[in-house]
Parts: sequence; structure tokens; C-alpha cells
Amino acid sequence: MNELLNLSAAFGLAGAAGLNAYIPLLLVSILTRLGLVHLVAPYDVMGQTWCVVLLAVLCVIEIVVDKVPGADHVNDVIQTFVRPTAGAVLFASQAGTMTGVHPGVWIVMGLMFAGLVHVTKMSVRPVVNLTTGGIGAPVVSVLEDLIATVMSLVALLAPVFVVVGIGVFGWVGWKAYKRFRTRPVVVRAVPMGEVGVASVRVIESREEELVGWGGGV
Repeated sequence: MNELLNLSAAFGLAGAAGLNAYIPLLLVSILTRLGLVHLVAPYDVMGQTWCVVLLAVLCVIEIVVDKVPGADHVNDVIQTFVRPTAGAVLFASQAGTMTGVHPGVWIVMGLMFAGLVHVTKMSVRPVVNLTTGGIGAPVVSVLEDLIATVMSLVALLAPVFVVVGIGVFGWVGWKAYKRFRTRPVVVRAVPMGEVGVASVRVIESREEELVGWGGGV
């Protein structure tokens, strides 16, 4: 059961890192410093004071820049290397206690999961900026920060809810997929006169192709 909870926490933190690399890292550092979260070496370095201060500064910079239209896209490009890496570190720090699995597996899983969330975020943000004239950027950014914070806290303090959340999102996604597949196709009614004219035009066009071909039986 503990291994399942650790794996759930790993997914929750990696997903949060895909939205904002420093929010989950900072929360893990603070809770480790307070003794509420226990990390094994070498991840226990995140509980040191200098690491908490450094992550706090980087987190503030990330939060501010991500609210500025245009600058947020540049930041997303730069974070292409940071967010998946943060996800890999966080995933390994939680799932690394599970025995029988090579640590590299957890690093790759965290890298891929955080990278997937990051790519989705980076793809959506330019559309939001374009459709709202940049007004939607800070609003969406605040929502992303809020989601990253809640996901991180839930993953650290109540990881069982991460499993429930993944199940709910999976069910909603499956229902949406089925609804899309079964959506009725709208066919425009065409008057019979138009059908006749179109058929004649197709026949005439076909006859012209045969005459121009120059072949014969």
C-alpha cells in the first residue's frame, strides 16, 4: 500500500512540475525542512536552507514572468529543459524507495510525464494569448499555479486522492472520447435538381477526359 501511495505522489508531483517546475520543488523542500517529508539521499539535499531559498527565488521569477504575454512563451521554451528535469527528480525522490526497480526507470517516467504536461501547456498558451489579445495569459497562469500548488500538496499529504483524481480524469476523458466518436454526422440536403446538374457535369467532364486521352477500343 505504501508503495502505491509513493507512486501516486510521484505522478502528482511530476504533473505539477510540468506546469511550474519550482512550485512542487519548493513545497517538497519546505516540508522536508520542517520534517513533514522524509527524503533519502541524494534527494534529501532539498531540505537544506540554501536550497529552500534558491528555489523560492526561482519560483517567484517563474510566477512573475509567466504572467506577461509574449514573455511567457519565451519562458516556456526555456522551461522545456527545466520542467521535465524537475519532474524526473521529484518522481525519483518519491518512487525511489520502491525496491526491485532500477532508479533510471523512475527518472525516465518522471521526465516523460512532466514533459507531456509541459508540452500541452506550451501548446495551449499561444492560443490563449492570440484569442484573448494577451488578457487571458495572467488568468490562465494563475489557474496553472493554483493547480500545481494543490496537486503538490495533495501528492505530499494525501496521495491517495491522486489515484482518485487520475481515475476521474481518465473516466471523463473516456466518456468525451466515446461522445466524440458517436457524434452524428450532419449531412446537408441537396435539391434533386442540383444533383442532376452535378451528375451531368461529372459525365461531361469524364467524356472530355476520354476524348482527350486519344485512346480507343
